[in-house]
Amino acid sequence: MPLPPLSLYIHLPWCVRKCPYCDFNSHERSGALPEAAYLSALLADLEQELPDVQQREITSIFFGGGTPSLLSPDFYHRLLSTLAQRLTLAPDCEITLEANPGTVEQDRFNGFRQAGINRLSIGVQSFHDGHLRALGRIHGGAEALRAAEQARRAGFDNLNLDLMHALPGQSPDEALADLRQAIALAPTHISWYELTIEPNTAFFRAPPVQPDGDSMADTEAAGFALLSAAGYGRYEVSAFARAGQQCRHNLNYWAFGDYLALGAGGHGKVTRDTPEGRQLVRYRKTRMPADYLAEGGTARRGTAIVATDELAGEFMMNALRLVNGVNAATFSARTGLPLSTLAAPLDKARQQGLLVDHPDQLMCTPLGLAHLNHTISLFMPGH
Repeated sequence: MPLPPLSLYIHLPWCVRKCPYCDFNSHERSGALPEAAYLSALLADLEQELPDVQQREITSIFFGGGTPSLLSPDFYHRLLSTLAQRLTLAPDCEITLEANPGTVEQDRFNGFRQAGINRLSIGVQSFHDGHLRALGRIHGGAEALRAAEQARRAGFDNLNLDLMHALPGQSPDEALADLRQAIALAPTHISWYELTIEPNTAFFRAPPVQPDGDSMADTEAAGFALLSAAGYGRYEVSAFARAGQQCRHNLNYWAFGDYLALGAGGHGKVTRDTPEGRQLVRYRKTRMPADYLAEGGTARRGTAIVATDELAGEFMMNALRLVNGVNAATFSARTGLPLSTLAAPLDKARQQGLLVDHPDQLMCTPLGLAHLNHTISLFMPGH
């Protein structure tokens, strides 16, 4: 049985200022970034990952953070040149960089494109200056508009805009105005999702007042209609794309593909065929940037084989986020388990109207997608 598709995630952990809603591994920079040292650490880290590559082709690369656009185009040129030498990159490899509108200008965008990055994801969040201040963002609405325009001029014809709703003090009209503005910029992809309050964030310690549940639901329904009318198909819970422009890197995550991880705090998942059978291994890298730099490529931590009784739940937790789900055969191809493993929870979910009643497709109904957490829970151990 062939191994799953393989992607590469690279974490850049620094930002200008920690946003109060952010629970990612990001650290406010102090002074100049240690680009040369971090590049060396990433390449040493890569050497430790090569045994799991096994000549497999890399279908996508994603630079996440933190704020990856803080690092220079030269950093990415050097890194991508070495990756191309050490790995087999697909001819159409999707290479995404997350960018903050407050950290870029035209020359920087030009440099990123020349370095080989071919997809940009701009963290707009809102075009409303007051809401951006409430979110702790370092940019304003005008900078967000300018960033999108500059990205286009630099040759990024594959562009995502990241946008949130249910913001503190945000009315439904304001949320939809943000969405209309994003649509007017004609990106190929829009990520539009509700602000959620996560543990270990400033907002968790001092929660802001958000719109009530009914208002959020009405806004979401109206937003879905706007996006659909503008030609953006919803293919995942909070992801919308023009035809053929879905994010391939994230599709690989949700279809339970494999992904290597480099960088401080990165998380990876790889599949191994052993004499005992197929194993799924999850791991994480040292979280603190200073520790990661000091460890010289020995940063893998928390390596664990996913237990057989957890595989079904892990698979469904990802696959059911996709609006069209996945072909049922994908379950066995990714987990090595027979589809009969899912028989009891599948029957229960279909009886409750949460999954479509089709033997060849694992897919939520609109009801199941609206109550996704409950739907997924049916497949978890001990349910």
